Amino acid sequence: MSSRRKPEWLKMRPPSGERFTDIKETLRDNDLHTVCEEASCPNMGECWSGRDGPGTATFMLMGDRCSRGCNFCDVKTGGMESLDPDEPANVAESVAEIGLDYVVLTSVDRDDLDDQGAGHFARTIREIKERDPSILVEVLIPDFQGEKSLVQKIIDAGPDVIAHNIETVARRQVPVRDRRAGYEQSLSVLEYVTRESDIYTKTSIMLGVGEYDHEVYQTLGDLREAGVDVVTLGQYLQPSRSHLDVADYVHPQKFETWQRVAESEFGFLYCASGPMVRSSYKAGELFVDAVLREGKSVQEARRNARRAASE
Repeated sequence: MSSRRKPEWLKMRPPSGERFTDIKETLRDNDLHTVCEEASCPNMGECWSGRDGPGTATFMLMGDRCSRGCNFCDVKTGGMESLDPDEPANVAESVAEIGLDYVVLTSVDRDDLDDQGAGHFARTIREIKERDPSILVEVLIPDFQGEKSLVQKIIDAGPDVIAHNIETVARRQVPVRDRRAGYEQSLSVLEYVTRESDIYTKTSIMLGVGEYDHEVYQTLGDLREAGVDVVTLGQYLQPSRSHLDVADYVHPQKFETWQRVAESEFGFLYCASGPMVRSSYKAGELFVDAVLREGKSVQEARRNARRAASE
């Protein structure tokens, strides 16, 4: 790991709580994976345990091994197995058992499959919606190598939010991401969703991987031009010694500045920005829930989400 000492603001509480235990047991009983565990997310205890609600888990579809090897990610690479045909139904049953009303689905990359797993993703969305149409479903999808017909399969399944992470600025795509990914390819996916649907779009940027401020500014502009509605910014944390080094620990005040720039200058509907923010982050979900389910204005939804995140 990086020899640089973590600053005080990056200290976190270990996962705990009754809801955390209940969700973990449900996932194991149904042989399901979460990106919370596989990517060693620092917010796992907070999100799983919940404050006033049942907690949130981000289900990771299609196994726990990825066909790509991004240098920031803790998910295992290679050795992918066949898809489990029961997984879409098992996820939907687990959602019902846990009692979630907002579900986040993501997946490993599966470049080895004919449709790169788009059909499996779409079936899972439909299984959840068929059981309870009131459940809001957010999906964090791969780039599907930029194949628009595969992105369209996701759109046709009817999720409420489609997210795809650009991860970092254009100059740092390599070495941060696998070479099969790319800045323009990710932008094209987000732009396609915006153009072909009225589904909310979302993306995430990691800071602390060697980017410059003017590059972050340019990336926010490019994302907004592509029609992205929600953006999250968080601090990159090195999962192990074999992963990309942390270039810089970004101060919380700078994250606050980026939040103001994203919303006030570029016009994003919502920006969750802070050292511990991740792409599947409760504050962003609360914003979307307030707009879609409760019909609140953008300004009111922003206030509610920020208040919940600070409690």
